[in-house]
Amino acid sequence: MKTVNFPSGASVPVLGQGTWNMGEEAARKRDEVRALQLGLDLGMTLIDTAEMYGDGGAEEVVGEAIAGRRDEVYLVSKVYPHNANLEGTQAACERSLRRLKVDCIDLYLLHWPGCFSLDETFDGFETLKKAGKIKNYGVSNFDLEGMQDAVDCGAVATDQVLYNLIKRGIEFDLLPWCRQQGMPVMAYSPLESSGREQAALLDNPGLHAVAQAHGVTPAQIALAWVLHQDGVIAIPKATDLVHVRANRAAADITLSPQDLAALDQAFPPPRRRRALDMR
Repeated sequence: MKTVNFPSGASVPVLGQGTWNMGEEAARKRDEVRALQLGLDLGMTLIDTAEMYGDGGAEEVVGEAIAGRRDEVYLVSKVYPHNANLEGTQAACERSLRRLKVDCIDLYLLHWPGCFSLDETFDGFETLKKAGKIKNYGVSNFDLEGMQDAVDCGAVATDQVLYNLIKRGIEFDLLPWCRQQGMPVMAYSPLESSGREQAALLDNPGLHAVAQAHGVTPAQIALAWVLHQDGVIAIPKATDLVHVRANRAAADITLSPQDLAALDQAFPPPRRRRALDMR
């Protein structure tokens, strides 16, 4: 699978696994664990989670899924903004480490901009880094100005943002800027998540035409399009084993210039700056 390098030099696959909405129901935990384990078997070794997801439940699912396989995994988690002061980041990270049953998180993110200064948040991150609790840190849901401020305050590794065929706003300014910095972007909800917007994506006739030409599903083409973007890591969530395999197969789809032109016609790229899309 194609890989992307973080500024630290760490190399990760462009297709990882998300965990939003995991860990919310005990009855689903076994299936969620099995899905993540299959993803690891298929090479999707970056797993993204957060203390917010399932109020820590998703981290517990991840901890069970990676038990005995920690060395295979590039592990990403996130801290709530209201926990992101100097002391709060350290306490939140310790709780995440316990739920994940690991000694260190590879990449720790501020989940979205909050009330604490970035200097204070990053001081907390640096303290965790020096203690060996995290290896690197970054942010999520930051627009261009936010990212410019962030890199002035610390060694930011990435920005995790909403990005897919119908949410292309970052292409106007944020994505080119991150590429210039040599900083990968992590794309959450690459297949959308809300029912209406997911339908607007996956029911699009132009997308269906490209999918039919390749003999795959519209979702696989939509994911392949995100994976085609330079410097972008996609982290779709899947709890069904068939869905996991379909996501992995999308990474092997090669989109032609004609395919990309057809998708641009169906989902026009931004012509002006837009407010950052968020979930």
